[in-house]
Amino acid sequence: MLIRKGTFADIPQLERLIPESARGLSSGYYTPEQIEGAITHVFGVDSQLIIDETYFVAEIDGQLVGCGGWSKRKTLYGGDQMKRPGDDPLLDPKTEPARIRAFFVHPDWARRGIGGRIIAECETAALDAGFSAIEIIATLPGIPLYEHFNYEPVEHFQIPLADGVSLPLARMRKTIRKQ
Repeated sequence: MLIRKGTFADIPQLERLIPESARGLSSGYYTPEQIEGAITHVFGVDSQLIIDETYFVAEIDGQLVGCGGWSKRKTLYGGDQMKRPGDDPLLDPKTEPARIRAFFVHPDWARRGIGGRIIAECETAALDAGFSAIEIIATLPGIPLYEHFNYEPVEHFQIPLADGVSLPLARMRKTIRKQ
């Protein structure tokens, strides 16, 4: 498995991977309406992460099987479809946590260490950038993964999607330190 920085050339594969991951790993946690609403309105490629070179992909035999990144920007979650241009200012690493963002693993490759490898890359990069804490807005199926890596829930909330459907999420946080 190769973990590398994502590029704009990866976007077509990411646009297939993200809905496959959401549909395959979210059933049992969310209704079909919640899953499809999240794919339409929330989940997607965040091209700012690619521009910032803070987005990683996991590749096996030329196929993207996972992705995820970290951010030094204010946005907590969501793909390009949720953003307005110029609306993503930088965080202050001295007072604000970095963000873990846009994690998706293909269902056929779930629970094989891909998420953990990408999390480790993100935490190391955020630490090197001067951050001492990191947080994520986790989906329900993602909570056990992040808890395994010592993220703690600090808030549970829901975001509206469409047609009266909402998506339960959790804000999770972790202190990061040099080892």
